[in-house]
Amino acid sequence: MKIPFNKPFQTGLELSYIEDAIQRGHLSGNGYYTQKCQQYFQEKYQFGRCFLTSSCTDALEMAAILLDIQEGDEVIVPSFTFVSTANAFALRGAKIVFVDSQEDYPNMDVDLLEELITPKTKAIVAVHYGGYPCEMERISALANQYGLMVIEDAAQAIDSYYLERPLGSWGHMACFSFHETKNIQCGEGGMLVVNDLKLVNRAEIIWEKGTNRSSFLKGEVGKYTWVDLGSSFLPSELNAAYLFAQLESLEKIQTRREAIWLSYFNFFQSQSTRDSILPIAYLENLLVFDFQVMSLNNQANSHLFYLLFENESSRKAYIQKLDESGIMAVFHYQSLHKSDFSKRYFPDQYQRKLPNADRFSGTLLRLPLFYELPELLGN
Repeated sequence: MKIPFNKPFQTGLELSYIEDAIQRGHLSGNGYYTQKCQQYFQEKYQFGRCFLTSSCTDALEMAAILLDIQEGDEVIVPSFTFVSTANAFALRGAKIVFVDSQEDYPNMDVDLLEELITPKTKAIVAVHYGGYPCEMERISALANQYGLMVIEDAAQAIDSYYLERPLGSWGHMACFSFHETKNIQCGEGGMLVVNDLKLVNRAEIIWEKGTNRSSFLKGEVGKYTWVDLGSSFLPSELNAAYLFAQLESLEKIQTRREAIWLSYFNFFQSQSTRDSILPIAYLENLLVFDFQVMSLNNQANSHLFYLLFENESSRKAYIQKLDESGIMAVFHYQSLHKSDFSKRYFPDQYQRKLPNADRFSGTLLRLPLFYELPELLGN
């Protein structure tokens, strides 16, 4: 039995909705299914204006344009994150200032943020790793104190909550991913949420390649033209139709993922020798396993399950044993402050010591977690 790291789930309605989109005769972006998906998020989570994009990377790049990032501006970003989180702002000329992770979880350490703020700081990008919420109340208060913008990188955080508020509703903007590895997916896709209503009109222009096409389609102008920066950020109606089928099954998908997550948690809590293909004998160097505080304050979405090993060599040994058992497991991000790009363009950041980000980079291991995962754990 070969078990992949991920297998995209299909609800069974994707093809029929795609066929319906074809029959409607509108295959480019911002049609019937795009509107239905955006309306779903706005109504279910009380988000501001939602804009479907071709990827979360596109959503982040839209956010960077909306912030009017200029050369010399500084943006605070966790070192332990995907490259798109930082790249979107570096593309606009920003200096990326990296913040370390918490000691006990990969999210940014909010205690370290204030010392990184300078007169050049323009924004804080809060990444909700694994769908587990950053301390958004504290981040928002700090941003208000210093007049900064907050962008939530909620790529992994659909249907997660903090203090009973959905992630994606806290920041001035938020970015989601619908990549095939996410809980809800359409192969490739994303979404920008604009909660600051002052930014909505310009976001619509940027989304439409820098034109006022939306105003033209609403009859507000007689013709449309180039009025601002922008790009081709819209996904096709085929992607949106696929995504809407997923959204209709959100509760079912989330319930199944939570059950799998809890199976992992219970298994490693007991480290049972019952019938399982997870090689228990090679866990002596395991330090901790993933945790989620399922409470009103922190409601995570069972996006991933990780193990944390004593060192990189013990992680490598366990990856090898899993591979021999037919299980694909992967490690995650490499510290961005230690990247070749940072060494060339942000040498002062490359020199900094961010021990927690480096520790997670070297010792964290993600296990398979997808809807159709077989019963590995003997449950």
